[in-house]
Amino acid sequence: MDVTQIPFNKLLEISHSSSDDNVLELGFTDNIKNHLGTFHAGAQFALAEACSGLALQNNFPHLAHSVIPVLRKSEIKFKKPAQSTLQARANISAETKTTFEQQLEKKGRATIAVPVEIKDHQGTITMAGTYEWFVQKL
Repeated sequence: MDVTQIPFNKLLEISHSSSDDNVLELGFTDNIKNHLGTFHAGAQFALAEACSGLALQNNFPHLAHSVIPVLRKSEIKFKKPAQSTLQARANISAETKTTFEQQLEKKGRATIAVPVEIKDHQGTITMAGTYEWFVQKL
């Protein structure tokens, strides 16, 4: 499933970056502004959550039709206000991948924490967080 086609992500107009398959983007439009005229926290949260899901798809394509992933919890920190298109990137370490796959194989379910950073067009980090997914075999 293309994460940008999930109804909520479509509503926000989250899109793939034209330059990197591991990056999602969200344009700065009137619909996602907060009361200060900057990016709404919920929009940034949604962008990062979608990107963490994309990272799961890109790192574990062989699991696409054999598991159900659901977001279990997240921990985020907003660092700077944003007023331009944002890009989100997630990075799963090799050690985390190995531990996750071993746990999934052994128990039929596993959790995995996916770190995500959101940056504005100048490369300033506006938000960073970790999204923990619970994944269960079908």
